[in-house]
Amino acid sequence: MSWKDCPQNIKTRLITAFFSRLINSAIMPFMAIFLTDKLNNVYAGFILVIIVIVGFFSNLIGGYLTDRFDRKNLLVYTTAFRSISLLIMTISLLYNNLFYLFLFFYFVHTVFSNLSGPALKAIIVDTTTPENRHDVYVLEYWLANLSIALGVAIGGLLYTNHQVALFISMTLCSLLITITYQIWLDEGNHKKLIKKFDNILIDLLNSYKIAIQDRKFLKSVIGFMCLLSAEFTLNSYIGVRLSQEFSPFFLNGFKIDGIRMLSFLNIENTILIVCLTLITTKIIKKINIRGCLLLGLSFYTIGYIVIIFSNNWYILLIFFFIATLGELIYLPLLKSNQANMMPEDKRGSYSALLNLSTNGAEIIARSTIIIGAYFTASTIALYMGVILTFGSILVYTFISSTYVKVTNH
Repeated sequence: MSWKDCPQNIKTRLITAFFSRLINSAIMPFMAIFLTDKLNNVYAGFILVIIVIVGFFSNLIGGYLTDRFDRKNLLVYTTAFRSISLLIMTISLLYNNLFYLFLFFYFVHTVFSNLSGPALKAIIVDTTTPENRHDVYVLEYWLANLSIALGVAIGGLLYTNHQVALFISMTLCSLLITITYQIWLDEGNHKKLIKKFDNILIDLLNSYKIAIQDRKFLKSVIGFMCLLSAEFTLNSYIGVRLSQEFSPFFLNGFKIDGIRMLSFLNIENTILIVCLTLITTKIIKKINIRGCLLLGLSFYTIGYIVIIFSNNWYILLIFFFIATLGELIYLPLLKSNQANMMPEDKRGSYSALLNLSTNGAEIIARSTIIIGAYFTASTIALYMGVILTFGSILVYTFISSTYVKVTNH
């Protein structure tokens, strides 16, 4: 599916998601570094884990709200509150004694980001069909990685000396996203979930009953959580480790320190995805899917294991290339197969359950900051290697068992 053939909702969703991810990736990856500067590694790690837990429950509520109410209104309100929280975080940066105000509204920003997550996922499923869904997810993946890499690159350049300017620009960007939702997003006529219980908590838990009982889908969620945790270590444990351990060097008079090395890795990710996504997608459609998937998962696992403990700049670049190539192979296949399994009136709860992959991956990734305070990088690499291997097995068996059904639809 080409860009001109995409429905308006898909275009609006992809464009706003691009800038929303740019905001998060320009700020959030550096929160681990920011907190470890203000506190110590252990306290910072615990705070980051608590924030993930808050996001987990916000995500569950967001899935329920997505199925029960208008998705457009939910996105407009949550994005507006995200803009307000970013504004207050910006103001608090101007005063050194307002760290805890900054931290509180970081929590608030996390809550509203997770409340909107299931609605964003459900809109794609609402507006696509099994025949074109894979192509849309490839396009989303391409844009998502481009926005994340650009955001981290912007954050890496501005974080050290221009934090306030960084937060001001991200606040304005968030406000523009709110306006875009209000003007261009069409609510549509998605099938709403009927309330079955007067008690909201019981009704919320009931809405997840079918999704949780879907063992095949749950397997894919757990598998993706394990794999995604490696990607999140890049901007948590690996980012902190590089900022503390990486030996700076000069390239044509330009100093490359740990934070800028992190930015370069994300820039490399962007270049690879821009150049290789469409080529990889065409190759996947022509060869044995199971063999290709196994190769992709192996590349991804091996690549990240090396990145976790290496401090050598060229080894980091080489194995990040390998890991990215593996991600290009497995991720669009996984997302399209997951989307095809979502019932029409429970896409919010299924999407929220899918978002648990993100929450769980963040907990695993941020736990490495705590563990890393007591163990070596090699131990962390071994720990993540076990998790990645387990996740690869789950994802491989899930896609292998569902791919034929999708292609024969």
